[in-house]
Amino acid sequence: MPKPSLDRGVLLLAQGDDILMSRVTGAADAATASPCTPATRFQIASISKQMAAAAVQLLAGRGALRLTDPVNRWLPHPQPAWSGITLHHLLTHTSGLGHWEDYPMIDLAAPAEPDELLGIFASLPPLSAPGATWHYSSPGYVLLARAVERAADRPYAAFLADEVFAPLGMTGSFAGAADGRDDVATGHEGGRPVPSWDLDTVSMGAGDVWCTGADLLTWLDVPRRGRLLEPAAAAAMTAPHAPTGRPGESYGYGWFVGTLAGERAIHHSGDNGGYKAFAGWFPDSDRRLVVLTNQAEIDPALLKAELE
Repeated sequence: MPKPSLDRGVLLLAQGDDILMSRVTGAADAATASPCTPATRFQIASISKQMAAAAVQLLAGRGALRLTDPVNRWLPHPQPAWSGITLHHLLTHTSGLGHWEDYPMIDLAAPAEPDELLGIFASLPPLSAPGATWHYSSPGYVLLARAVERAADRPYAAFLADEVFAPLGMTGSFAGAADGRDDVATGHEGGRPVPSWDLDTVSMGAGDVWCTGADLLTWLDVPRRGRLLEPAAAAAMTAPHAPTGRPGESYGYGWFVGTLAGERAIHHSGDNGGYKAFAGWFPDSDRRLVVLTNQAEIDPALLKAELE
């Protein structure tokens, strides 16, 4: 049986500090036929949640906020229904807030006014009491990004640029819309370009980051080597805070913790319109795997095949 292939994007597999595989293939933009290169930036979609979690941890380490803070403390208009929700609940997807499918009135590709967006989130009663159940929630991470902005007193994208990407040497990474930037891949579905989701407001903190493959591989050194964060904060990022309901799997702060392909894994995938992403560290073999593609379709057997 032929091995699954990556048609468009970047795949990197490392063991220790050695690169075992580096594959760059396909077009960054089918309309212009420009190729993907090692410098091409892709939307990493929900892997962006890890950067939001790191931002919260950095601010907590400085005493600017606490993980036990009620989220209402950091919002411009407190919502009574959210009175029991803390930043920890948002980080672990145990806040009771819904995911995108629970808010069909939101157009993920359309710009939104920030406070109006919060009002839409608040229009849906919590699905459960804070801490009661695990329910994946991108809107919860939008609230975390708003908290970072208020606690840091600067735009969220600027905080990531200065406090997360720069210290790690992730020179090809940024958050938000790609307007005017070079080396950005266009998302595709069915081989055709599709409009990007709104990354400045709607997906801020939840799916707004662009990375090169090399930068995302570097990012995996945050849990692997304890870079960027203090040891206790780095350990908390990948601690099994909340069981997800799937056998042997829990959620940390922006990371899934469990097994993949029969091996202990700390990982996350991403799925924005026209993009797919995966980043995982396998501690027992010290392997890191990064896959970034600017197409909506990807063979689900690809990751397993690369790890065997």
